[in-house]
Formats: sequence, structure tokens, C-alpha cells
Amino acid sequence: MSAKRALVTGGSGAIGGAICRELASSGFEVVVHAHSNRSAAEQLVEKIRGSGGTASSVTFDVTDAKEVTEAADVILDDGPIQVLVSNAGFHRDAPLAGMKTEDWYEVVDTSLNGFFNVVKPFLLPMIRTRWGRIIGVSSISGIIGNRGQTNYAAAKAGLHGAIKSLVHEVASRGITANAVAPGIIATEETMKKFDKELIESLVPARKAGTPEDVANLVGFLASEKSGYINGQIVSVSGGIG
Repeated sequence: MSAKRALVTGGSGAIGGAICRELASSGFEVVVHAHSNRSAAEQLVEKIRGSGGTASSVTFDVTDAKEVTEAADVILDDGPIQVLVSNAGFHRDAPLAGMKTEDWYEVVDTSLNGFFNVVKPFLLPMIRTRWGRIIGVSSISGIIGNRGQTNYAAAKAGLHGAIKSLVHEVASRGITANAVAPGIIATEETMKKFDKELIESLVPARKAGTPEDVANLVGFLASEKSGYINGQIVSVSGGIG
């Protein structure tokens, strides 16, 4: 396992960071991606190395296909990426009637077009190894929808379609493609919006999940044990949906 390399986009964030740590603890050489927060990615790399793992950082804008391709060329100089976690994304919520045009396009561009931009340059090198894991980090909103998130839900639902179609192209090459769909996860940003009472009313488990809950599932889907799980959208939501 130590020879396999993993790239996690949005690795500088709370969920992405937990995923990076989980993959590193499983023996992967982890490439931690950031866009604007390079210092957070570099700090995470140091923590992983301090725990005995192997990691490096990279910065690029997932919405810029040329920039992604140039970064991929550098990354691939050190060998193929065999686990690719497309985690970069954000939400900018508003009812559709009042949503700014740029808020629609920027959210979709990051979560959906960013998936295409990142997966494409790494796919053929992955295929040549006859082993790979492509994992999209989605959202429960992409499954059941959510008020004020038509842009975000549309992007994530589109990601589901891309994942399910990609399977038909790569499964025979020993590659799986799946998505994980978190619900309410206890990050700093999320907990500003959800108090304890609201979480208990929305989540059958009556609590928020943790970034590690998401990372544990990603770690399993990246492992040898998950080789016959393909084209699935798996919720990490405490029972929502």
C-alpha cells in the first residue's frame, strides 16, 4: 500500500484534512491540495509527516483546466495517482429567485466542472496501473435537495451522474468510482448555522457527524476491501434521507 499515491482536493479544509490524515495512516503517500489556503495544507503536511506518514502539498484552482493540467504534469512526474478524492467545493446559499448568477455558476463550476478538470489528467495514468479509486465528496443535498441550495444540490447531483457513468468506462480496469454524501458534519462553519436543538430535530441520530466519520468511509472506499463496490452514492448523514 505504501507505493500508492493519493490526491485529495480541498485537503486543507476540515473534512479534506480528516481524509488526508486517514489515507496517510493507511499507508498512502498523500498529496494535500489547497486553492487559497496553502499555509493550512503545508501545516497538515507537517502533521502527517510528524506522525510517520508521507505527504506533500500542491495548490491550484480546480475550475481552471489549464492550471490543473500543469499541476498534474508536475505531480505525475513522481508517479501515478491511484486514489483521487474530489473534495473541493463550497456552497453559497440563497433561494433561487434571489440567487446571484455568479453564485450559481461558481458553485457548479467548483463541485462539478472541478471534478472533470481534476479527474481527466490523472485518469489514463491510473488506468495503466490497473488499480484505482475515484471518490467524490458530495452532499445529502444532492440526494434529497435542500431549500436555498439549488446550485449546490444541482452540482452534487451532477457529480452523482458523472460517477455512475464513469464506472462503465473504468471498472474493467480495476478502478472504482463512488461518492460519499455527508449530512450535517460538525465543522466550524456548519456549527454556526445549526444549534443542538435544530440538529436533534433534523437528524435521526440526534447529533452531527464528524469529519472523521466521512474520512472513515473514504478510507474504506480507498482500500483493497472495497474493490467490488462501484458506482454507489453512500450517505454519511446519521439517517437523514
